Amino acid sequence: MTRPRSLDATAIGLSTLCVAHCLALPILASSLPLTGIWFQAEWVHWAFVAMAAPISILALNLSPQARPSPSLLILTLLGIMALFAGVLGGSYRAWETSFTIAGSLMLIGAHILNWRRRPSGRARRRATVSSRKVA
Repeated sequence: MTRPRSLDATAIGLSTLCVAHCLALPILASSLPLTGIWFQAEWVHWAFVAMAAPISILALNLSPQARPSPSLLILTLLGIMALFAGVLGGSYRAWETSFTIAGSLMLIGAHILNWRRRPSGRARRRATVSSRKVA
């Protein structure tokens, strides 16, 4: 797996973990109160955003031969902004969860699209071999 593709994979995994965190929190909080308190801690949410934002931006802009389209950048920035809105939602739990899940899903979608538009390692090697034969 190439480095840009592995960053996309990391970002997809991180966003999926974020969605799982939001959806599993009510179940964990009711079954294991101590775990619920830890998962509701404000630093956990900030940690997700602090990891997701730079990885997302880096994954989209790393490869010079495959610059992201403007629509892909907009989707990514909207996802990051929604994550920040979720963190800043504070006392409005429903808004916090809604924004966080929406932002995570936007980032997952952006990274899947980015993953699909990048050439795989095998396709890149074929292109390199083909260009050598022509020259």
